[in-house]
Amino acid sequence: MPYNLTEGSLEKIMRGMDIDKPVLQMLGYKKLPRTVNKDGSATDRYRLLVSDGQKLNSFTMLATQLNDLITDDILNEFAICKVTNYHLSSVNNSGKEKRVMLILGIDVLVSGNEVGYKIGNPTNIEMTALKSEPDSTSTSTAGHYQNGSSKIVASNHHASDIPTTPIAALSPYQNRWVIKVRVTSKSPIRTWSNSRGEGKLFSMDLIDETGEIRCTAFRDACDKFYELIVPGNVYYISRCTLKVANKQFNTLKNDYEMSMTNDTEIVPCHESSDAIPTLQFNFSPISQIENKEKNDILDVLGVVTTVNDIQHITARSTGRELVKRDISIVDDSGTMVTVTLWGKQAEDFDGSDNTILAIKGARVGEFNGGKNLSLISSSVIEKDPDLPEAHKLRGWYTAVGHSESAKSLSRVGGGGGDSNASLYTFQEATEARLGEKMNLPDLFAVVATIKQIRTENSVYQACPIESCNKKLIDQSTGVFRCEKCNKDYPNFKYRLLASMELADATGSRWVTAFNDDAEKILGMSAQELGELKENDKDAYLQKFGEANFKTFTFNLRAKSEVFQDEMRIRHNCQAVAPINYKTYLTHLIGKVSKLIDLEKVDLN
Repeated sequence: MPYNLTEGSLEKIMRGMDIDKPVLQMLGYKKLPRTVNKDGSATDRYRLLVSDGQKLNSFTMLATQLNDLITDDILNEFAICKVTNYHLSSVNNSGKEKRVMLILGIDVLVSGNEVGYKIGNPTNIEMTALKSEPDSTSTSTAGHYQNGSSKIVASNHHASDIPTTPIAALSPYQNRWVIKVRVTSKSPIRTWSNSRGEGKLFSMDLIDETGEIRCTAFRDACDKFYELIVPGNVYYISRCTLKVANKQFNTLKNDYEMSMTNDTEIVPCHESSDAIPTLQFNFSPISQIENKEKNDILDVLGVVTTVNDIQHITARSTGRELVKRDISIVDDSGTMVTVTLWGKQAEDFDGSDNTILAIKGARVGEFNGGKNLSLISSSVIEKDPDLPEAHKLRGWYTAVGHSESAKSLSRVGGGGGDSNASLYTFQEATEARLGEKMNLPDLFAVVATIKQIRTENSVYQACPIESCNKKLIDQSTGVFRCEKCNKDYPNFKYRLLASMELADATGSRWVTAFNDDAEKILGMSAQELGELKENDKDAYLQKFGEANFKTFTFNLRAKSEVFQDEMRIRHNCQAVAPINYKTYLTHLIGKVSKLIDLEKVDLN
């Protein structure tokens, strides 16, 4: 069977002529020494021997993102291929400049197993004899090479004439390039200080049709370019340095990353750039998060079902105050997970009306045997993206998802709580034997009403040290003793410890709520209640009475303990929040629907 190759195309390509989708034959490959990344991982690179039936070219490289074609034996010996995208580059080979064809896109038309032989009698291209064809546009370009490196030079000519290099073709071994890229994300400016000095930096993620790469600016470059860069816009960038990517901090699928220098040039591109893609996602179903390792990075798409209030916490390692917000997302795998937003993203987030959220680069975390997600500095979120997967998810949620109970991968967190704790009634909690396992707590949520709150010992005088909160011993001398700190203090702060009976339609429990949650329930700070107790006992008791018969969603921690030689289950409140009626009614409708189905089965 005859196979038609694009004869003569290789020599033309190596002379710099543009050949559209040449058909070539693969005659072999050579695995080059591996590129070792900073994290110890390594990347294979493959050099190919290709033929057009007349000429052979061994100065052909396969882009690393196409390596699976080799490892999966798709691009094999004698295979007939159509090269859909390539780039011509130069490398130093034994002191001489050699042109290299980098294959960025290739379709295997016929497997080498079917072809089985070399087509024609091709001979080697004499690389040293090749000279570039004259470029009729060279006098009208707005970019040219100066002193061996590319630099964009302002002119009155069209920016579209600037010769550019694809991201996938970049390497540390050649620096004469200009890339045309879209900025998909830009980090805030971060500062550092250590024994070697101090400074600041920001990073941005760049994309073109061939791949992604991260670019970081330090010190002066940070000041020079930060305000210029607008996420979503397209720029020409040149004269940056390339190095092997540090995969500990860089999750993009590129072996390299860029750093700006004093000579870096960035010029906005004002021409149409529809061919350059926007943010690219590789979504994992939420159900798969359960099997992911801690600190794995992934992209997810989900419907926002609940949005918790902002929380202010103090980082243990640095003492800095942090702002966080937990949200819940669900997808059509019927699985829900908590996502934690930080800083400005947490403050600005509005997830009303069941927003669909696309998250790029979320980090997997673990807590209390569950899994959660957290956004990191390089994470990007996009609301209601115009993506086929998002439209499909919206259709699922509108049709059935909103009325189905989802499996939650996340568990209640200390203090802040977790809106994704599975919802039970007290009877269901008893039937599920929650809290009966020794040394292992169970976590669940319940919609319940406060029957009563004990007023005795609910407000106490605590150690004034923020990290302590131990109850003080009043020595009746105007001095208070903290046994934990082993110190005496002339002052104290009030804290709350509310013991309350909660009830729903199926039963009741005695639950202990600590300071922050007790303040939410009573609608007054511990300090205000303490002062009220000292000055107006009736008003103090009235405040507790007003909390009776209020209904909230409580996240509870149930754990077995031995008390006076008897086993009992202790319930602590981990979080309290007003009822999200939209979510709660959806839950109830789902339970009713299951009951209807059971009745149908019984009738039949």
